[in-house]
Amino acid sequence: MGLDAQATPIVWALLLPLMGAMGVQVLGRLVSDNARDTWTVAVGLATFSQVIRLIGPVMDGAHPGLRLPGTMSGLGLGFEVEPIGLVFALVASGLWVLTSLYGFGYMRSHHEENQTRFFTCFALAISAAIGIAFAGDLVTLFLFYEMLTFSTFPLVTHAGTEAAVRAGRLYLGILVSTSVLFLLLAILWTSTLADSLRFLPAVEGAAPPGILEGRIDGHAAVLLLMLFAYGVGKAALMPFHRWLPAAMVAPTPVSALLHAVAVVKAGVFSVLKILVYVFGIDMLSKDGLSDVLMGVAAITILAASIRALSLDNFKARLAYSTISQLSYIVLGAALATSVAAMGAGLHILMHALGKITLFFVAGAVYVVAHKTEVSQLDGLGRRMPFTFGAFCLASFSIIGLPPLGGAWSKWFLVTGAFEAGHFWMGVVFMVSSLLSIGYLMPIVVRAFFRPLPEGEEEGIKEAPLLMLLPICTTALGCLVIFFYTDAVYRLLAPAMGMAK
Repeated sequence: MGLDAQATPIVWALLLPLMGAMGVQVLGRLVSDNARDTWTVAVGLATFSQVIRLIGPVMDGAHPGLRLPGTMSGLGLGFEVEPIGLVFALVASGLWVLTSLYGFGYMRSHHEENQTRFFTCFALAISAAIGIAFAGDLVTLFLFYEMLTFSTFPLVTHAGTEAAVRAGRLYLGILVSTSVLFLLLAILWTSTLADSLRFLPAVEGAAPPGILEGRIDGHAAVLLLMLFAYGVGKAALMPFHRWLPAAMVAPTPVSALLHAVAVVKAGVFSVLKILVYVFGIDMLSKDGLSDVLMGVAAITILAASIRALSLDNFKARLAYSTISQLSYIVLGAALATSVAAMGAGLHILMHALGKITLFFVAGAVYVVAHKTEVSQLDGLGRRMPFTFGAFCLASFSIIGLPPLGGAWSKWFLVTGAFEAGHFWMGVVFMVSSLLSIGYLMPIVVRAFFRPLPEGEEEGIKEAPLLMLLPICTTALGCLVIFFYTDAVYRLLAPAMGMAK
């Protein structure tokens, strides 16, 4: 297999979550819940530490890789760590630990059944997400993409209710059908055009050369691009977005996994990686190749934001916010400038920290106050000040206000739109930010500036400590990352063809 020192962290990052899943099964069934949960955190920290080990080599310009033996010529089945994938792997492995801690508090406080199965599938999903992040070619990306779909299906249907089963069918139906009918077809088509399906690394001072550069153009190129974009159903581009709000029937830790840790981030990461490494920024900028994709992404951004304004259900409102924010990343990549692509890469991290905090808060409110609607949140901020203070910070980051991390990614996205000469796409980003004020700030106002309804003063307090610590940590992360964005910028710069 040609394993060397730089490849070792890749192997461990992929294997540790699988070992974690097996350990969760054994300890949860034969020992105790405490042993199972301790093992989950230990494996999560170990996985995160292995991903961190890859930062130094990638920052130095290396591309640690692992090619699997015996693969057919041209497929290049294996793994290679590049800057965009490393950022996604850091997000997935780092937030796994915090989501697990939150999940322990949520599942125990809510007396959920089948907790061992839940955390087993969670670990499998993280392994799949890291496989996607480190995929060195389109075939490996597709295999782990499918693994992620099937490993998260039991989480969506966890409650076992009729609504959960319906949501699971929709989830599986849309994600599998789009991947087989569109994504697999796009990969097969690409294999007939290119000599290899391996992602080509960037050369110093330039964006990565797309493997399709000079091999397809015109309407055929536009069609192939849209097959890839819609084939990655986890990116939730309209009209293939309905699985995401439907999946909100799942427990809140699953919502956090779907929206911030693995699933939708795997979707937009895959779109970003395909646009950068398969088509290439230079190719996308020619002859309006990505204009159709820009239009679809812009419509999704605005339509989902407007829909979020009208929803009273707390998690559903956040779900449509996610659909809108995901298309920021797609639109940023489709704008085909290095600056906009940098904004898209940064937004993977910024949105993850902000949105996981918002869903953590929604779950805490459900556990403590048994409330699921925005109209029921009056006065809760006075009883849960840390919880709703975290919600306020994360909301400011999603809106794009400094000094929160989301301000940087939106700055690059808007700047990139104007730099590319797409004035109206810059307007789309700014209008969407205004709409996000409209669907997030009323929650803050209700929580802090309206009184609790009579008779509800007793019994409502802060969330359990295991839930509150992750809430506060991710909210503070939105603040801290604002001051350390330069490190992420320097990591991503080579993939975007920018100077460090």
